[in-house]
Amino acid sequence: MTVIGWIQILFYCAVIVALAKPLGWYMTRVFNGERTLLSPVLRPVEAAIYWIGGVDERREQHWLTYTVAMLLFHVGGFLIIYGVMRLQAVLPFNPAGQSAVAEDLSFNTAISFLTNTNWQNYGGESTLSYLVQMLGLTHQNFLSAATGIVLAIALIRGFSRASARTVGNFWVDITRCTLYVLLPLCIIYTLFLVWQGIPQTLGPYVEATTLEGAKQTIALGPVASQVAIKMLGTNGGGFFNANAAHPFENPTALSNFIQMLSIFALGAALTNVFGRMVGNQRQGWALLAVMGVLFIAGVAITYWAEANGTTTLNALGLTGGNMEGKEVRFGVVASSLFAVITTAASCGAVNAMHDSFTALGGMIPLVNIELGEIIVGGVGAGMYGMLLFVVLAIFVAGLMVGRTPEYVGKKIEAREVKMAMLAILILPLMILGWTAVAVVLPSALASMANAGPHGFTEVLYAYTSATGNNGSAFAGLTGNTFFYNLTLASSMFVGRFFMIIPAMAIAGSLAQKKSIPPSAGTFPTTGGLFVGLVVGVILIIGGLTFFPALALGPIVEHLAMAAGTVF
Repeated sequence: MTVIGWIQILFYCAVIVALAKPLGWYMTRVFNGERTLLSPVLRPVEAAIYWIGGVDERREQHWLTYTVAMLLFHVGGFLIIYGVMRLQAVLPFNPAGQSAVAEDLSFNTAISFLTNTNWQNYGGESTLSYLVQMLGLTHQNFLSAATGIVLAIALIRGFSRASARTVGNFWVDITRCTLYVLLPLCIIYTLFLVWQGIPQTLGPYVEATTLEGAKQTIALGPVASQVAIKMLGTNGGGFFNANAAHPFENPTALSNFIQMLSIFALGAALTNVFGRMVGNQRQGWALLAVMGVLFIAGVAITYWAEANGTTTLNALGLTGGNMEGKEVRFGVVASSLFAVITTAASCGAVNAMHDSFTALGGMIPLVNIELGEIIVGGVGAGMYGMLLFVVLAIFVAGLMVGRTPEYVGKKIEAREVKMAMLAILILPLMILGWTAVAVVLPSALASMANAGPHGFTEVLYAYTSATGNNGSAFAGLTGNTFFYNLTLASSMFVGRFFMIIPAMAIAGSLAQKKSIPPSAGTFPTTGGLFVGLVVGVILIIGGLTFFPALALGPIVEHLAMAAGTVF
């Protein structure tokens, strides 16, 4: 660990905090239907979309209607992705002549991009055509990201409204999010990435001659536009198999830094949106502080572990940190920081191979996901996930002082607590359940590249990543099998939608309640005590539900590696 390394980390954090307020201000105006700088250009387009779709933007929806509209919207998204993958061989923009994608892999990929997971059991440049990358994947990257954001906005409206039966209009919210937030930012972002050297072309793959005289095929395509939304929307699915470690996806130190910023930008800004909508920006800063405490702790452990390397590497004279699986143009600090960011934000993009991290360095990405992807989290998903933990923390605080728990003027009662626990307990059910099946099923065990604790962690990480809608992997596991394609798809589906439905039920319940003014006995929710309480509740719940699995995996592996045992 070096001073320069910590300066990079702290500078990154400072920029994210600086971006939260202006982005939060802009997004609040967008979702409140107020005029923005882009309104003169985009308002006619927005109105035309409503007219074509038969949407009355003045008519809001009950939480159940809002949720059903979201689910039906995703049915259409699934059919589009699955259809273009199965028909790939006969569709245009396929210069490499890619064949149709297998049924089980198409199913897995459709669910993956639908749920903002972007788990990839394939290599993009060797499997998918340009049309599938654009029409299927990039298209859904926008819509799945927008869905997460608008669901968070609906939950925030539940806290901010009083005696209301509606939480917004799904069709209006997703149109505004895509049109005013994601598209403008991605256009600028794509131009920046092209400037940095990322391809954006519909031309065919290029044949090159190496210095040894061999022929090499260099894959190209509309890469920059997909990278922009994969990072900004915390999707994470790479155009190339190597993802953000590939020089055509992440060529420079500057592109790497901007990509890391874009992963956190919108998720952090949503805390400011929350503060603005409930009428107290300090509430938003308190939530961002909770995320910051957990994030800095994770970065510190990962950076320390990777900078110190392993006993085996040091014995071989390979000092200076663990560089296995890392790009030399990024080094230990940028690789460690990227790994923590991408798993804290449910992005899943990687600029280094997590499978090659040290045991403790690889444990932190695993822990980040298992805590519920609430350390900033996926765009929107992290916010409503964090608010679920806040509900539980306020409930615990109420039990301690013998008062009915309250948060931003709303009483937290049995219904909200039950819904929050239901949403949170979905994670261990899918992760530990499918992991247990996979480690006793011979066909599933055959996919493990490593034996012992590390092989177990590969399987555990796969189901953790899928259920947490992250998409990163300990890539030693061969996931493109019938068993893993189906079980991982089920984990992604349940992890996304079985958490959304209880969260939306909470939104509807809170919106109907009256707003209660604070009193002398109200627990303050903008100070250090509140931040510490929420952090403690998150760690306790995460520890109780996942510690047995963690102890069998990376912690055991760390102790074994320290003793000189190699798996």
